[in-house]
Amino acid sequence: MATALFDSPLGPLGLAASVRGLVEVSLHGRVAPHGPEDDPAARATLDEACRQLREYFAGDRREFDVPFDVDLGDGFRGRALTALGDVPFGHTITYGGLAEAAGFPKAARAAGTACSTNPLAVFIPCHRVVPASGGIGKYGGGESMKRALLELEGLHI
Repeated sequence: MATALFDSPLGPLGLAASVRGLVEVSLHGRVAPHGPEDDPAARATLDEACRQLREYFAGDRREFDVPFDVDLGDGFRGRALTALGDVPFGHTITYGGLAEAAGFPKAARAAGTACSTNPLAVFIPCHRVVPASGGIGKYGGGESMKRALLELEGLHI
């Protein structure tokens, strides 16, 4: 395992990785201990994740290709978070649309819950999910962070 603090333009992001991939991204700069620290392979994953984040925040990256080491599960939550990977840079989806993409069209509230438990914020782009009624919706890093991420992607809501 390895952890890092990434100094983003929106504030510190905490990252944790294993030898298999990224385990956690915290929007508040804190990551939970996941095991023994400072594995060189895990550190390499974090270095790559930080490089890709720098490119993203500079406007030079639209997709991430860092490996993940999280079990999203095969239930609704996992299906919803997996479906988020299909929402392209610069686009949004409603909570209902995400629920439908996950195979449960009437589960918009559950889609919101899936987003709120996203272990890999920014890399799994839950900031791209908005309410059908308008507005920006909630976000673990706060409304201003969500708005800034959307604006970085060219969206003004």
